[in-house]
Amino acid sequence: MKFMKLGSKPDAFQADGKSLRYVASELATDVIINVGEVKFNLHKFPLLSKSNHLQKLVSKAGENSDEIDMVDFPGGPKAFEICAKFCYGMIVTLNAYNVVAARCAAEYLEMTEDVDRGNLIFKIEVFLNSSIFRSWKDSIIVLQTTKSLLPWSEDLKIVGRCIDSIASKTSVDPASITWSYTYNRKLSVPDKIVEEGINFREKIESVPKDWWVEDICELDIDLYKRVMITVKSKGRMDGKVIGEALKTYAVRWLPDSFDDSVSDARTWRYKYLVETLICLLPPDKGVGCSCSFLLKLLKFAILVGVNDSPREDLVKRISLKLHEASVKDLLVPARPPQNTLYDVELIQCIVNRYLMHEKYNQDEKNEANGDFILGHEHVTLMNLGKLIDGYLAEIAHDPNLTIASFIDLSRSIPDSARPIQDGLYKAIDIYLKEHLSLTKAEKKKICGLMDVKKLTMEASMHAAQNERLPLRVVVQVLFFEQVRAASGVQALNNNARDTSNSTTNTDEEWEKTAADDNKSLKKQMSRMKIKEEDFRKNGKLLKKNSKSTKNGVQLLPSRSRRIFDRLWVVGRGHVENRSSETSGSSQSPTSVAPGDTKSFGSSSRQRRHSIS
Repeated sequence: MKFMKLGSKPDAFQADGKSLRYVASELATDVIINVGEVKFNLHKFPLLSKSNHLQKLVSKAGENSDEIDMVDFPGGPKAFEICAKFCYGMIVTLNAYNVVAARCAAEYLEMTEDVDRGNLIFKIEVFLNSSIFRSWKDSIIVLQTTKSLLPWSEDLKIVGRCIDSIASKTSVDPASITWSYTYNRKLSVPDKIVEEGINFREKIESVPKDWWVEDICELDIDLYKRVMITVKSKGRMDGKVIGEALKTYAVRWLPDSFDDSVSDARTWRYKYLVETLICLLPPDKGVGCSCSFLLKLLKFAILVGVNDSPREDLVKRISLKLHEASVKDLLVPARPPQNTLYDVELIQCIVNRYLMHEKYNQDEKNEANGDFILGHEHVTLMNLGKLIDGYLAEIAHDPNLTIASFIDLSRSIPDSARPIQDGLYKAIDIYLKEHLSLTKAEKKKICGLMDVKKLTMEASMHAAQNERLPLRVVVQVLFFEQVRAASGVQALNNNARDTSNSTTNTDEEWEKTAADDNKSLKKQMSRMKIKEEDFRKNGKLLKKNSKSTKNGVQLLPSRSRRIFDRLWVVGRGHVENRSSETSGSSQSPTSVAPGDTKSFGSSSRQRRHSIS
């Protein structure tokens, strides 16, 4: 910290209690000056020789009065004592903490060059310009002290000069930084630059572009706002660094949680702080601040009642980079009159805006770089799909969440964003578990959101054992797993040629698979147009597969196992009949373990039919 010493005489000021100060001298004091609650018993001559204002006051009081009142003296008794000691020629030490008060006091007392050459105002200005404003740390300290000395510090342009000094230093190339590397953060090798003579190049490499953001966090929000506006006006600061500075300030001053019981005064302060940070966001809405930080600001904006315009600005910014958020970021608490835990309508609005923006960008793409852009958009859409599925799983626990809100948010995500739908299945399962009063039609409607063909093996096995799912969905899961397994075996046997995997229609006729008799199941299979070669397998491979399938089916609940058995018997019987027709052999290529033949063989042979 920079400092300056004035005067050469020893300090002769003494105190008598807290309210009386005097100069120890052989000469009797001849004037009493009241500053606040403190009386100063002093001598007129040294004071009047330096202060034009005191000359006027003493002249006005006349010879009959030796007491003078200093009304609204800037800096109070301490600042006046500095000026008085300077008048007496006593040693005075000025530093970043007291220089502003001394400067304002000297201005009040009119200690100018017209009164005496080398007066206090002149010396303080030299100190400010040659030392204080050249020091990063001291400029911040001085700026902090100006708040209690308004409007004097503002009129004397001390505030503006401090702000300009700080803003100018933030845009300096980090390689040129030679002052102490920030106030709060230390170098990667602390305190060794001087002591151990580490090469200066090592220090340069350790200084990031945002080296200054923590230091100015100690400023009051009004001063911080002015500093950041000046930094941005110079046009040399990257938007990402601006965003990091705002985030650091928010972390420093905004609490981790907010309670409605907080006093109105503090609520107003938080509201003003959030509105200020929003107005300071970088002009380019697509860069600068992370989506996580913007959502945190939005949460606080809602909680403290920020005006509509700043909130709308936040929503626009968030909608440009929603795919970067996390599920936790999206959990914005709902406010009355909403009765849900989280503000689902807000997230729905942001998702819709994001998709509209993506669609607009896609329409504007140049065909020359279309392949790259489409690939990038696909990745961001998949990120969005995972994000919203995770969010749906979180809000599904809310008993007050309506099925309409759940379905609307789920359907707002395009199919291309969900190549795998395990996340959606998890969210649906949680919703079914937490909302036991759903009707059969409602369960059918919410389960209709997912495509069972896009479930992984693990999710399919879970769904097959899930008693909460409608029977129709369980049948779909089991059937498609059977088709997938059959297609996999066929691919091994026919590696030299292309194979065509069968597709199925999942219309309302799936309800008929819930019937108890095998005739309805076989009708359903015939409508699905399963190609006969999907079930032609190598005998050795199928034997192994049958055993594993049988073991897998043993793990299913009774309802799912019965359905799986029916599907298997229809498929197996059909393949056996086709094999006997073509080969004339009594043994089918799809023969299975003896135990399986006993349970299924006879019925399947008696019910031969053709699938066109």
